[in-house]
Amino acid sequence: MTEDFLHGPVMSGEVRLPAGDGKEAFVDAEDIAEVAVAALTEDGHAGWSYELSGPRLMTFQDAVAEIARTVGRDIRYVPLTPEAYADEQCAEGVPEEWVQLSVGLYDHVRSGALASLSDGVERALGRAPRDFS
Repeated sequence: MTEDFLHGPVMSGEVRLPAGDGKEAFVDAEDIAEVAVAALTEDGHAGWSYELSGPRLMTFQDAVAEIARTVGRDIRYVPLTPEAYADEQCAEGVPEEWVQLSVGLYDHVRSGALASLSDGVERALGRAPRDFS
């Protein structure tokens, strides 16, 4: 999650997404960076690919609750239908191509297609991935 993505929703107190109750294993950006550095600068990574994930599956409601607790703000996750999300995004001037891409990605979350854990961080770095919290 990028700062731009979070700034508006965190400040407004609502994260409005069409992710439903789908789960995914949010991966820490520092873990991504460390795996990239290791793969590019250390011996033993040639020919390997690493699927990265965090250590647990979370819904967006779980993730938003963690963010709210961390920043000390009242923030809630509001599940939207894909159509309502697309309408809101278009009304905010988001390009149609990006809206459709986002809706498709959230379809994967909502359907449970992304609800899996991987061992890529551990295989690449020799340690467990950082937890979202």
